[in-house]
Amino acid sequence: MNSPLESAALFYIGPVAITQAIVMTWVIMAVLVIGAYLLTRRLSLHPSKRQVALELLVDTLDTQIRETTGAAPAPYRGFIGTLFVFILVANWSSLIPGVEPPTAKLETDAALAALVFFSVIWFGVRGAGVGGYLRSFAMPNPVMIPLNMLESVTRVFSMFVRLFGNVMSGVFVIGIVASLAGLLVPIPLMALDLLTGLVQAYIFAVLAMVFIAATVEEGAHGPADPDPETSLQKKDS
Repeated sequence: MNSPLESAALFYIGPVAITQAIVMTWVIMAVLVIGAYLLTRRLSLHPSKRQVALELLVDTLDTQIRETTGAAPAPYRGFIGTLFVFILVANWSSLIPGVEPPTAKLETDAALAALVFFSVIWFGVRGAGVGGYLRSFAMPNPVMIPLNMLESVTRVFSMFVRLFGNVMSGVFVIGIVASLAGLLVPIPLMALDLLTGLVQAYIFAVLAMVFIAATVEEGAHGPADPDPETSLQKKDS
């Protein structure tokens, strides 16, 4: 078996190496876009069973966002929902014989972590303004600015490591068992891998939502005044 840290290039586009993980990512994105179009092209006020199922999924997503963050779900529904569905389908693509899930490769998980990092900035600026977003680094005290800036990077890095480690280890273990014991023995492990893929997609999406909501909320409220007397003087004036 190849090292999970290595990605062999299938071909090159100029100087850019195109690996299997990148190709599978393109395929999954195409499947999701086409599937979304086919499932939503005939929406009606008198919903079919398919539409009812879709509306139930969207309502469940909205409820999860609202209960997790206390925020209105509309601004975040598209990004969080897409993130969850993509990671879930990518994790479950390991069921296809000969296919290694792109989330078991460093480049895919690093790209997903980068998306979360920039989405925190985007939603933070859109929700609280540039000044509000910058103020979020001063919570709860301006002394914490360097640590908060470092935290914004390390918490996203931890998401990347968690997703890569869990998905890669599942694929690696199943591959070893299959090579030693045949094709039928790893079936229980594959069922467990499906559950792990679902849980990892859920955790990744929820953590992204928590980070975004925390940044927006802290930016909107601003840092606490360290001197209560100064605060009272401001109110009196």
